[in-house]
Amino acid sequence: MPLSKTNEQPFYFKLAMVLIAIIALVFISVLGKEILCPMLFGFLFSILLLPLGSYFERKLKLHRSAASALAVIVFLAVIAGLIFLIGTQISKISNDLPMLKQQVISSLHEFQQWISKTLHINIEKQMDYVNSAASKIETATPSVLGATVLSLSSIMLFLVFIILDTFFFLLYRRRLMKFLLDAFKEKNAAIVYDIVETIQYIIRKYLVGLLLEMSTVAVVCCGVFLLIGIKYAILLGIITALFNIIPYIGIFTALLLNVIITFATVGVATKVLLVVITVVAMHLIDSNILLPLIVGSKVRINAFITLLGVVAGEMIWGISGMFLSIPIIAIAKIIFDRVESLQPWGHLLGDEKIEANAAIMTLKKTKTGHT
Repeated sequence: MPLSKTNEQPFYFKLAMVLIAIIALVFISVLGKEILCPMLFGFLFSILLLPLGSYFERKLKLHRSAASALAVIVFLAVIAGLIFLIGTQISKISNDLPMLKQQVISSLHEFQQWISKTLHINIEKQMDYVNSAASKIETATPSVLGATVLSLSSIMLFLVFIILDTFFFLLYRRRLMKFLLDAFKEKNAAIVYDIVETIQYIIRKYLVGLLLEMSTVAVVCCGVFLLIGIKYAILLGIITALFNIIPYIGIFTALLLNVIITFATVGVATKVLLVVITVVAMHLIDSNILLPLIVGSKVRINAFITLLGVVAGEMIWGISGMFLSIPIIAIAKIIFDRVESLQPWGHLLGDEKIEANAAIMTLKKTKTGHT
């Protein structure tokens, strides 16, 4: 007599399939970086620009292609304005290069004196180390310049692909929705609609909140730096805001750049210390107050998964992966929470406090229903 078959798969089989799927996704992500990375940026920006494109269609009676192109042009104008603002600040630094050079030389001389007194290494030996390092840098300069030119050209090409992907996502959004409905059959149409609508809402809220958070951090830091009397206060405030959106790692990068620029332009230890205190305090306020208040959403990811995602994103796609890691994890959690077989993974990604509060509310509703 044959054994009866069951549709339920053993847990180890499911675990093996999940691990194989993760390995396959990472492998595909590494191989398809040049295609997938700008495509994901274009997907996120298209979600952000979708209300603007729909507004142009309804109010201005434009064709979808013209409305999508106009929305992308407005987005490019905003980005160009930000780049122009940063460029004007950097140009001011270039005008002060002789003064900066003199300040750096004076600071290095004081540092040499400190090394000589503390570590008992005379200045002649220190200069030998410096000259040796300088000769190595001169030898490597041509290759470094060539690599810089290639990287700049690849960045420009990367940005062009992002703009094109954003435009095409806006243009063919209905066709993409029709593909999802056809792929997952009519019986799953309600779940597909729910997932798509939730992803749009959460990602748009996340991106808009991120922009508001960056603006708040930039305004506060610029104001404090101006009150302290730091030169290039606007540039330092913008740097702090831009790098602060990278979880955990960005704050250290922003702090290092702020200290270097402040030390090179001012050379006063007390002002450098005030800059450090300002950046650290702003980061603490942002992490504990601004981020939950402005960027907070219905999808909460626990700190361990956030850190793991940022590190994994940097390993796979570099800096771009660090920016994309949080939205990708948020999208994955939305899908996991709405597919019954994947709900344990959604609980793994979620915030323990949010899950506990939801469980308490469900228990209270159940008790109320029974009474």
